[in-house]
Amino acid sequence: MKEAVFVKRNSERWKSYEEHVTEDPDELTSRFVSLTDDLSYARTFYPGSPVLKYLNGLASQLHRKLYSNQREDRGRIKSFWMYELPYVAFQARYNLLYAFLFFTIAFSIGSVSAANDETFVRLILGDGYVNQTLENIKQGDPLAIYKSASQADMFLAITVNNIRVSFMAFAAGLLFSAGTLYVMVQNGIMLGAFQYFFFEKGLLMQSVLKIWIHGTLEISAIIIAGAAGLLIGNSLLFPGTFSRLESFKAGAKKGLKLAVGLVPVFVTAGFLESFVTRLTLPVWASCSIIGISAIFIIWYFVIYPQRLYGDQNDSEENI
Repeated sequence: MKEAVFVKRNSERWKSYEEHVTEDPDELTSRFVSLTDDLSYARTFYPGSPVLKYLNGLASQLHRKLYSNQREDRGRIKSFWMYELPYVAFQARYNLLYAFLFFTIAFSIGSVSAANDETFVRLILGDGYVNQTLENIKQGDPLAIYKSASQADMFLAITVNNIRVSFMAFAAGLLFSAGTLYVMVQNGIMLGAFQYFFFEKGLLMQSVLKIWIHGTLEISAIIIAGAAGLLIGNSLLFPGTFSRLESFKAGAKKGLKLAVGLVPVFVTAGFLESFVTRLTLPVWASCSIIGISAIFIIWYFVIYPQRLYGDQNDSEENI
């Protein structure tokens, strides 16, 4: 887009920000996010131009006003979940797609490998887990392993472990995305082997209705954490017109927001695994929990960000 077209298209909005001052934290946040997006675009395509200096000054004014607001604490938390995190999810939409594809490919590799090598499941899941599950199958309760620990202890251990895996996938992006892809492949292969193991025993549907009660949120969050890691890695690999250091700082900030935003998802998944998965639920109840979890993930991390920021992005790309 030519600079003149860019200015003409957005000048009225910028002028309204200057003339119509607001104290509302939500509106300030929305304006600031929109303006920083314009600033990032101008910085990339019009370096050194007057419009870049103008936008930088306007953004600085909004930033000072936003963070000096007396309702900062409450408004900041609300704006993070309503605007900032969805904005990062929108910016990371292609990274999210790549993480999902790599995980799906790895899942397929795990399933096919387990189908063609009877020792593969033991190699991936460990002899202890496989032997215990086989014993549970003989006793008529294939998934009794989810009842083996106290609920509180299980909740704490699972939640901490899930958050650890999430931040591992995020931090591994420092290895130029290769580390994150390794975590994605590792977890995908493990899940593929795990599900084939139950399929081979004729227990696929039973395992799905049980395990995916918590697994829908858990696996989705691991994939999203992978997208956060790719944000860091790709910022190092493809800095564009920025210096590699500046690109890394921006990528790390976005990735960290995405990773932190997953903590409540992992806490919820840990709760479900510890307190709900162990229960014998009717099929409709299991399907409802799985469906609601899937709808939430797709809506909050894909549909909602697209609705907030997609129209503006599409209109700019079509010019």
